[in-house]
Amino acid sequence: MHPKAIWRMAAAAALASLLLMVPAKSMAQAGGTVLKPADTEKLFADKVYYKGQSATVQIRNSGGIKFSDGYYVLSSLVDTSGYSSDVQAKYQAYFITEVPIKIGGHDLAAGIYGIGFVGDKLIVTDVGAHDLFTVATMQDSAMKRPMPLQMMETNGEFRLYALRHFVTISR
Repeated sequence: MHPKAIWRMAAAAALASLLLMVPAKSMAQAGGTVLKPADTEKLFADKVYYKGQSATVQIRNSGGIKFSDGYYVLSSLVDTSGYSSDVQAKYQAYFITEVPIKIGGHDLAAGIYGIGFVGDKLIVTDVGAHDLFTVATMQDSAMKRPMPLQMMETNGEFRLYALRHFVTISR
């Protein structure tokens, strides 16, 4: 056998064995990176538009995902004090996705939305405050430090949390 062929086979075998040793969770994370509030600060404007008004974002309560192809999903709580009580009831956070995604199994096109965690449901609205869909949330009772809003990767899936309630986000 030719020496170059032996080296190629050895390199291929080494690569294959290396891939088998990589934990499944690490491979799942290869699809994207979870962003912390400091990462989202440079991506969000200070104020965002929703239903004819602007609201201040709460960067300390924000998060996002940067997918491996460079597209983002971002969310941040907003100050809704200037809105009517019916809007405040279902609009707590601004949500931006640059690509079509699924939230809890529901399709969501690229765009800008308002979201609100209400009881054990997540309500997704367009920027005019029209309801698009509602999805049931799940509860993570094992979470050690719940935050008002955050994104996390858990067991190979992306999750959007409001305290211990969450929905899954996928492409």
